Amino acid sequence: MRILLPMPTAPPLAPPALVPPERTTAPAQGAPPPPAGFDVEHLAALYRQMLLIRRVEEESARAYAEGKIGGFLHLYIGQEAVAVGAIAALRPDDYVITTYRDHGIALAKGMSVRALLAELFGKVTGCSKGLGGSMHMFDKEHHMLGGYGIVGGHIPLAAGVAFASKYRADDKVTLCFFGEGAVSIGGFHEGLGLAALWKLPIVFICENNEYAMGTPLSRSMSVEDVSLKALGYGMDRDRFFADDVLEVEHRISEAVQRAREHGTPTLVEVRTYRFRGHSMSDPAKYRTQAELDEHKKRDPLVHTREILAKAGVADARFAEIESGVEAEVADARKFAAESAEPGLDVLASSTYSGPFAY
Repeated sequence: MRILLPMPTAPPLAPPALVPPERTTAPAQGAPPPPAGFDVEHLAALYRQMLLIRRVEEESARAYAEGKIGGFLHLYIGQEAVAVGAIAALRPDDYVITTYRDHGIALAKGMSVRALLAELFGKVTGCSKGLGGSMHMFDKEHHMLGGYGIVGGHIPLAAGVAFASKYRADDKVTLCFFGEGAVSIGGFHEGLGLAALWKLPIVFICENNEYAMGTPLSRSMSVEDVSLKALGYGMDRDRFFADDVLEVEHRISEAVQRAREHGTPTLVEVRTYRFRGHSMSDPAKYRTQAELDEHKKRDPLVHTREILAKAGVADARFAEIESGVEAEVADARKFAAESAEPGLDVLASSTYSGPFAY
């Protein structure tokens, strides 16, 4: 006869302390003086990209509420500096692969607003002829190899893309974006392990927005420093806050250069924050308004605008940028609304191939 003894009860775990790596930076509190020698026009172009992403996401949320967009919709609001800064460190022919929160990354990689909104509207003029939707932005021309809906499932695929570059000796680098919720998935460890073993030209970027869906870091990770996981694979690592788009560009540039010149991967943890819920169906009641307000003080768009203003950019220039963005978004919304839906001919040709294709 078996005797079942009661399990001992353990005290509740306290939230783990943040373990800083060698290069952790503190979160910004207001814009610092402009960095010496920075290119004002370059930063203005990055600011326009971030503003465009913000406005596209806001327009997408509005269209979703109106019933123009169906399915899931994961917005990038608050994280714009990560995509814009990281992709600014690339060449146009480098590859990018990411998660389902992919709108901002697709736009930063060169996808047109028309193609993106038309895809969200399920129209044949979309980047995937309206068949992919929000989580599957794909743009072969700009080497944007898709958003993926399976958490962490795309990380080994990114390693495969980097392996192809190494095999072909084409001198291209792959950026792989994912959230901190993916680092406990088996695909994360498989992808990093292979990249380190085979010395692949890839940069893994963890967009740590502090919530895996609605679960905070303190309840999902025993050690909150994601970059420490690189040590288990003998991989270079970095970690910083994404308040400043120029810092994102600079730090990712270092990792990209290492990948291109030496064929070695890097794991970069970029601390960021999303201002909306996990998706449009998430009211985000698991966080307080005070927390959200505190993070909005470090909004990367506000931060960048302050730097540009201190560098002498006039209000008229900001008005010009904003009116240009508004016109581009309005044009894309009209284009998406007026475009046709995909017909059965598109469905058949995109589903079947070979001798039995329709």
